Amino acid sequence: MKPSEIIELGNGVEIHFCLDAGDTNAQFTLFKVVVHPNAKVPAAHYHENFDETLYGLKGSLTLTVDDETLRLNPGDCCFIKRGRVHSFHNDTSEPAEMLAYANPGVFTAHYFKDLLQVLNAGGPPDMARMKQIMLQYGLVPVAN
Repeated sequence: MKPSEIIELGNGVEIHFCLDAGDTNAQFTLFKVVVHPNAKVPAAHYHENFDETLYGLKGSLTLTVDDETLRLNPGDCCFIKRGRVHSFHNDTSEPAEMLAYANPGVFTAHYFKDLLQVLNAGGPPDMARMKQIMLQYGLVPVAN
């Protein structure tokens, strides 16, 4: 078993990649997301080319899927079909963790690594570049 790759985005979000597309013949990707309280999380978005299933591991996250607000607690599961607008945040005082399963495996760790380069460039993040990266990997940001 290979150890998971940890990508610390420096904004209160950590990604622990378990299985990337190369590990699964592009069938799926699997990663744990750690969201610290009041973390800066991704903008509301939808996926063009993959579905995502979220499974609560620890703590509690607030999910918004289309116009519905849900709580993801340990043991809870949420299937997000491609095309559905979603976002999440941690409004508690404890870190929250969820397991994310993306199918098919077109979404890879490279997405988070590319975002990390923008976040580490110094100064405020280049939001146009962030949007470009999202679109490159099939995530379409949606204005609130």
